[in-house]
Amino acid sequence: MKRRDFILTSAALVSTSFAATPLVAAVPYVEGLVATELAAGATVFLDFKASWCTTCAAQERVIEKLKAENPAYEKSVVFIDVDWDEFGRSDLVKRLNVPRRSTLIVLKGDAEIGRIVAGTNEAEIKMLMDRALATTLA
Repeated sequence: MKRRDFILTSAALVSTSFAATPLVAAVPYVEGLVATELAAGATVFLDFKASWCTTCAAQERVIEKLKAENPAYEKSVVFIDVDWDEFGRSDLVKRLNVPRRSTLIVLKGDAEIGRIVAGTNEAEIKMLMDRALATTLA
């Protein structure tokens, strides 16, 4: 097999395998969504982010990597993206006392399970996601 044919065949196989297993994107926040999910008994992972925020982008890369490694996260936890530019002054932000964009918060019922502010460390984000997952198994 020629090198060019090998590369083209390999690229086709790789793109096919990724197309077969797409990642489920987080749900965009709308007013009342968090209350509805919590009332239904869901564990909610809130990601307060802005499209222009480099810290938010770094957090998103880590979150997506961890979700790809462990599909149980998306099967059990509701991930909600809160656009900081649109909802940075909302009642949700005030009620949860969110200090800034690039804040990650996990909620279950009336309790806050954990929070990370401006952290991009994979181990810390994994620990928060694992805590979220653990609440769904209890």
